[in-house]
Amino acid sequence: TPCCSLPDVDAFSSIAENEDALLKHLFEGYQKWVRPVQNSNDTIKVFFGLKISQLVDVDEKNQLMTTNVWLKQEWMDHKLSWNPEEYGGITAIRVPSESLPDLDNVSCCPTPSADGRFEGSLMTKAVVKYNGVVTWTPPASYKSSCTMDVTFFPFDRQNCSMKFGSWTYDGNMVDLILVDENVDRTDFFDNGEWEILNAKGMKGNRKDGLYSYPFVTYSFVLRRLPLFYTLFLIIPCLGLSFLTVLVFYLPSDEGEKLSLSTSVLVSLTVFLLVIEEIIPSSSKVIPLIGEYLLFIMIFVTLSIIVTVFVINVHHRSSATYHPMAPWVKRLFLQKLPRLLCMKGHVDRYSFSETEEKGTTSKPKFLGKQKYKQAKDREKVVIAFLEKAADSIRYISRHVKKEHFIRQVVQDWKFVAQVLDRIFLWLFLVVSVTGSVLIFTPALRIWLNHAL
Repeated sequence: TPCCSLPDVDAFSSIAENEDALLKHLFEGYQKWVRPVQNSNDTIKVFFGLKISQLVDVDEKNQLMTTNVWLKQEWMDHKLSWNPEEYGGITAIRVPSESLPDLDNVSCCPTPSADGRFEGSLMTKAVVKYNGVVTWTPPASYKSSCTMDVTFFPFDRQNCSMKFGSWTYDGNMVDLILVDENVDRTDFFDNGEWEILNAKGMKGNRKDGLYSYPFVTYSFVLRRLPLFYTLFLIIPCLGLSFLTVLVFYLPSDEGEKLSLSTSVLVSLTVFLLVIEEIIPSSSKVIPLIGEYLLFIMIFVTLSIIVTVFVINVHHRSSATYHPMAPWVKRLFLQKLPRLLCMKGHVDRYSFSETEEKGTTSKPKFLGKQKYKQAKDREKVVIAFLEKAADSIRYISRHVKKEHFIRQVVQDWKFVAQVLDRIFLWLFLVVSVTGSVLIFTPALRIWLNHAL
């Protein structure tokens, strides 16, 4: 009967024995605190590369960039070489990175990060090949300082950098060789707020007296994706600016003109506080959205001042000792209404006091009187009629005066309507022009880099 084939236990045991013998051969008496060189004046060449896996966060307020990266490092250690034929054909082994020579100095460390810690690095195993080539690719999470330029926020670009180099060994002891100037982004996880336009490395040297310390600087050019801030910040601000324009469309009789303007001003103050929580506190530049909010706040403040003036005009009358000047009548009651496509206004100032001075004709008695009235009765009737005529003239004069006062009030109200229409178009043009002038340069720059 067939039987199950069992794994070659002897073969596995032989491989384990060979690897155990190899590790004992390599690390017995191995001093990891000494540079892995044959001669004391030899230079260790560390081939360095960077692979980014995720752009975790860009903190504009604290000016920090947090990234998850892989540090690709490779160097030659002649003490860790062997003949594969003597150890069962083993060509590579994995050893703990703690066993390798003084990795904090021979390999690369970033220059001081923003939080002063490097504990994000995991001490993973390194691959050692039979020819002495050591390859170590530890993952790390770094917080690096990044000077933010928020001039065109939220259509801004940022240039953040990470610098790697040896802290204690100069270029004669440890030299950094940049393998690839481009950061490896094959397994990069996209960030929802930022896009990496470019990520390149450059080798440099820092002079310190007689010694030169090599380092590698990786520059990340980031572009913000502005959709979120456009929907929840810019569009509401645009809406508030046009609400300010609509203040002049409300009738002056309503008490909501000032209430609407004040509410818009309070809303803009809230948006300004939101911006203050996002961007860094810097006096060097004013962000684009900050300029726009400041523009709208000045815009709303002016609208409140103008609205107060228009309401004052609306409630003027002869009783408030505000007679209308002739040029005001010609300009606001005749010329401007035609230019603004408003219904014509009749000049109601044609009333003249001279019209009141006309004499009332005495009543005429038609027909022949068959009976002759006595002289005394005729005088009584004429006196009565004259008193009645005087009373009618007084009532007529009083009614005309009241009508005149009411028409003066209506004329001032019409002047207020004309002012409202003028400021409506003026503020609309200023609002549209200001918005276009503020946002066009930033949009042009953002689109040029997007294409």
